Amino acid sequence: MQSQIRLIFMNLSQKIDSFAALGDFLLSQEGVRTTEAWGWKAQAQNAWFTPENVQAALSSIATHYLNKDKLSAWVAGYDLDRQQPHSVGVVMAGNIPAAGFHDLLCVLLSGNRLMAKLSSQDAVLLKELASQLIRIEPRWQPLIAFPERLNAADAIIATGSDNSARYFRYYFGSKPHIIRQNRTSCAVIRGNEKKSELSKLGDDALLYFGLGCRNISKLFVPSGYDFTPFFESIEHLNGIIHHAKYQNNYDYNKSIYLVNRVSHLDNGFLLLTPSEALVSPVSVLYYEEYLDLPDLQEKINSQRHKLQCVVSDNSWFPGSLPFGTAQSPALSDYADGIDTLAFLMGLAASKEIF
Repeated sequence: MQSQIRLIFMNLSQKIDSFAALGDFLLSQEGVRTTEAWGWKAQAQNAWFTPENVQAALSSIATHYLNKDKLSAWVAGYDLDRQQPHSVGVVMAGNIPAAGFHDLLCVLLSGNRLMAKLSSQDAVLLKELASQLIRIEPRWQPLIAFPERLNAADAIIATGSDNSARYFRYYFGSKPHIIRQNRTSCAVIRGNEKKSELSKLGDDALLYFGLGCRNISKLFVPSGYDFTPFFESIEHLNGIIHHAKYQNNYDYNKSIYLVNRVSHLDNGFLLLTPSEALVSPVSVLYYEEYLDLPDLQEKINSQRHKLQCVVSDNSWFPGSLPFGTAQSPALSDYADGIDTLAFLMGLAASKEIF
């Protein structure tokens, strides 16, 4: 297998050019028409993947990942042209549209062969993206496979729940691997944010119905915070309630809170309830009050290992991103904070990265 890979030579510049061409296609009129059809296929397979959300995800990938200058700057710190090829099995995430694309990009740019085990929740989009990439550059074809099993893989990258992580470690523990677990994201509110900024925070929380690890599921607010400005600022998102699966979650959670007399706030499409937990159900945001900045920092730092990102107004909180950017990660924003390219470059020496 590896001898076959060596016969297929593309230098790093050619690889980058092909991915940049894929990005140009996705943003073109022809690409938008094509991906609209992909969106309908994806929705038929998974009702959470609406055509609108598919378009949002692919547009973000094209803009933030598949720009030639961004790609070139990203890989400049890695000696990728000298990488020895391996077959890398990737257990793809399926929580939001094309969630596994960054792993696909890392494996192929690093000179390895991709063996992608697709999630049953996203069995359409990555195959379509790979097919389009191969149309652009046919030399990719022998380097991309979608097998049912990953026994032949030399290394593993797996994304899943905390429960599935134990399964992955059991089956793949003898191979070099990255195994990712549950993560979520949170927001920090000071109480003096403009409505235009809170509106962006609403997008961070509700894009993709809140199903992504970069979606905001928890708000940290000052003691006695008035949520009225927040609710007013996200009213433009009220159409989300017309999605049947989302509405079912909203109705269920609301009934549970009412029956059990759980304190909560309700604006007709989103529920807020106090909780020290981080991961909220679909249609719900948890919130927790803080007394002062040291108290806030202690609350967040104690759970940093469970957080993918933190957002705040204009990034005022240390280590946070601005409101509205949670779902626009840069190429170097690696899942779980683990440098995927560094792992792929060190396969010969590394057994495990957490």
